[in-house]
Amino acid sequence: MATELVSQGKSLLVEAKERRQATELFAALAGHPERLAVESEERSVGLPPELARILATVVEVMARGGSVTIGSLPEELTTTVAAEQLGVSRPTLMKMIQTGEIPSHRKGTHHRLKLTDVLAFKRARIERQRKAFDELRALEEELDEN
Repeated sequence: MATELVSQGKSLLVEAKERRQATELFAALAGHPERLAVESEERSVGLPPELARILATVVEVMARGGSVTIGSLPEELTTTVAAEQLGVSRPTLMKMIQTGEIPSHRKGTHHRLKLTDVLAFKRARIERQRKAFDELRALEEELDEN
Protein backbone atom coordinates (compact mmCIF):
# COMPACT_ATOMS: atom_id res chain seq x y z
CA MET A 1 0.00 0.00 0.00
CA ALA A 2 1.31 3.44 -0.88
CA THR A 3 0.92 6.58 1.21
CA GLU A 4 0.17 9.80 -0.62
CA LEU A 5 1.68 13.12 0.37
CA VAL A 6 0.00 16.16 -1.17
CA SER A 7 1.70 19.55 -1.07
CA GLN A 8 0.53 22.62 -2.94
CA GLY A 9 -1.35 20.45 -5.42
CA LYS A 10 1.57 18.09 -6.05
CA SER A 11 1.33 14.44 -4.99
CA LEU A 12 4.15 12.20 -3.87
CA LEU A 13 3.46 8.51 -3.38
CA VAL A 14 5.38 6.93 -0.55
CA GLU A 15 5.96 3.24 -1.17
CA ALA A 16 6.41 0.41 1.34
CA LYS A 17 10.18 1.01 1.71
CA GLU A 18 9.67 4.66 2.70
CA ARG A 19 6.84 3.62 5.01
CA ARG A 20 9.16 1.17 6.79
CA GLN A 21 11.77 3.91 7.12
CA ALA A 22 9.14 6.26 8.55
CA THR A 23 8.14 3.56 11.03
CA GLU A 24 11.76 3.17 12.14
CA LEU A 25 12.22 6.92 12.43
CA PHE A 26 8.98 7.26 14.40
CA ALA A 27 10.12 4.53 16.81
CA ALA A 28 13.53 6.21 17.17
CA LEU A 29 11.89 9.53 18.03
CA ALA A 30 9.89 7.82 20.79
CA GLY A 31 7.72 10.87 21.38
CA HIS A 32 10.64 13.30 21.39
CA PRO A 33 10.46 15.35 18.17
CA GLU A 34 13.25 17.59 19.45
CA ARG A 35 15.60 14.78 18.46
CA LEU A 36 15.12 15.72 14.80
CA ALA A 37 18.12 17.60 13.44
CA VAL A 38 19.79 18.42 10.16
CA GLU A 39 23.37 17.26 9.92
CA SER A 40 26.05 18.59 7.64
CA GLU A 41 29.75 17.85 7.53
CA GLU A 42 30.42 20.85 9.77
CA ARG A 43 27.72 20.48 12.42
CA SER A 44 24.30 19.28 13.51
CA VAL A 45 21.50 21.84 13.71
CA GLY A 46 18.39 21.15 15.77
CA LEU A 47 15.02 22.08 14.35
CA PRO A 48 12.80 24.71 15.94
CA PRO A 49 10.35 22.93 18.30
CA GLU A 50 7.21 23.66 16.26
CA LEU A 51 8.80 22.47 13.02
CA ALA A 52 10.10 19.35 14.76
CA ARG A 53 6.56 18.58 16.03
CA ILE A 54 5.10 19.05 12.56
CA LEU A 55 7.69 16.79 10.94
CA ALA A 56 7.27 14.17 13.66
CA THR A 57 3.52 14.19 13.00
CA VAL A 58 4.15 13.72 9.26
CA VAL A 59 6.48 10.80 10.03
CA GLU A 60 3.87 9.24 12.34
CA VAL A 61 1.10 9.52 9.73
CA MET A 62 3.37 8.08 7.05
CA ALA A 63 4.35 5.19 9.34
CA ARG A 64 0.66 4.38 9.81
CA GLY A 65 0.00 4.53 6.07
CA GLY A 66 -2.11 7.67 6.20
CA SER A 67 -2.27 10.67 3.90
CA VAL A 68 -0.71 14.03 4.65
CA THR A 69 -1.77 17.31 3.11
CA ILE A 70 0.53 20.30 3.42
CA GLY A 71 -0.64 23.79 2.61
CA SER A 72 -0.06 27.37 3.49
CA LEU A 73 -2.29 30.28 4.36
CA PRO A 74 -1.62 33.99 4.04
CA GLU A 75 -1.45 36.17 7.16
CA GLU A 76 -4.68 37.87 6.10
CA LEU A 77 -7.71 35.76 5.13
CA THR A 78 -10.83 36.45 3.13
CA THR A 79 -14.11 35.61 4.83
CA THR A 80 -14.51 32.61 2.51
CA VAL A 81 -11.14 31.12 3.46
CA ALA A 82 -11.63 31.93 7.16
CA ALA A 83 -15.05 30.25 7.12
CA GLU A 84 -13.50 27.14 5.52
CA GLN A 85 -10.80 27.04 8.21
CA LEU A 86 -13.41 27.30 10.96
CA GLY A 87 -15.77 24.81 9.37
CA VAL A 88 -18.67 27.24 9.25
CA SER A 89 -20.58 28.85 6.43
CA ARG A 90 -19.61 32.31 5.25
CA PRO A 91 -22.97 33.78 6.45
CA THR A 92 -22.33 32.28 9.90
CA LEU A 93 -18.86 33.83 9.95
CA MET A 94 -20.32 37.20 8.95
CA LYS A 95 -22.73 36.98 11.92
CA MET A 96 -19.78 36.13 14.19
CA ILE A 97 -17.94 39.20 12.88
CA GLN A 98 -20.98 41.43 13.37
CA THR A 99 -21.49 40.23 16.97
CA GLY A 100 -17.79 40.67 17.77
CA GLU A 101 -17.13 36.98 18.40
CA ILE A 102 -14.14 37.14 16.08
CA PRO A 103 -12.19 40.27 15.11
CA SER A 104 -11.92 41.49 11.55
CA HIS A 105 -10.98 44.61 9.67
CA ARG A 106 -12.12 46.13 6.43
CA LYS A 107 -10.23 46.40 3.19
CA GLY A 108 -12.39 48.60 1.08
CA THR A 109 -15.85 47.06 1.28
CA HIS A 110 -14.63 43.59 2.24
CA HIS A 111 -13.92 42.09 5.65
CA ARG A 112 -10.55 40.45 6.23
CA LEU A 113 -9.39 38.39 9.19
CA LYS A 114 -5.91 37.83 10.57
CA LEU A 115 -4.79 34.22 10.38
CA THR A 116 -3.66 34.38 14.02
CA ASP A 117 -7.16 35.49 15.11
CA VAL A 118 -8.81 32.68 13.15
CA LEU A 119 -6.45 30.04 14.55
CA ALA A 120 -6.85 31.37 18.10
CA PHE A 121 -10.64 31.30 17.74
CA LYS A 122 -10.46 27.74 16.39
CA ARG A 123 -8.23 26.58 19.28
CA ALA A 124 -10.52 28.23 21.85
CA ARG A 125 -13.60 26.59 20.29
CA ILE A 126 -11.92 23.17 20.34
CA GLU A 127 -10.95 23.69 23.98
CA ARG A 128 -14.55 24.64 24.87
CA GLN A 129 -15.80 21.53 23.07
CA ARG A 130 -13.31 19.33 24.93
CA LYS A 131 -14.32 20.84 28.26
CA ALA A 132 -18.03 20.33 27.50
CA PHE A 133 -17.34 16.74 26.46
CA ASP A 134 -15.37 16.08 29.66
CA GLU A 135 -18.21 17.54 31.73
CA LEU A 136 -20.72 15.37 29.87
CA ARG A 137 -18.58 12.29 30.41
CA ALA A 138 -18.25 13.06 34.14
CA LEU A 139 -22.02 13.51 34.40
CA GLU A 140 -22.57 10.21 32.59
CA GLU A 141 -20.17 8.43 34.96
CA GLU A 142 -21.92 9.98 37.94
CA LEU A 143 -25.30 8.82 36.65
CA ASP A 144 -23.95 5.30 36.01
CA GLU A 145 -22.75 5.10 39.63
CA ASN A 146 -26.23 5.88 40.97
